[in-house]
Amino acid sequence: MNLGDRLKELRSIRGLHQKDVAQMLRIERSTYGKYETGDSSPDYDKLVRLADYFNVSVDYLLGRSVDSSS
Repeated sequence: MNLGDRLKELRSIRGLHQKDVAQMLRIERSTYGKYETGDSSPDYDKLVRLADYFNVSVDYLLGRSVDSSS
């Protein structure tokens, strides 16, 4: 599973829309959508904010861990 797949899964589990996560990151919805499709990648700061927001590790988001709490 890649970063985009994990972001989409985490967002869907929480019943959020792309616009909800984009607002938290203070970016356009279309920019966040590109994270989910793999057309773009978040910078380091946004990656950390996403991990904190979804209460998972950065390693989990990047596919370096199958356990979301590692």
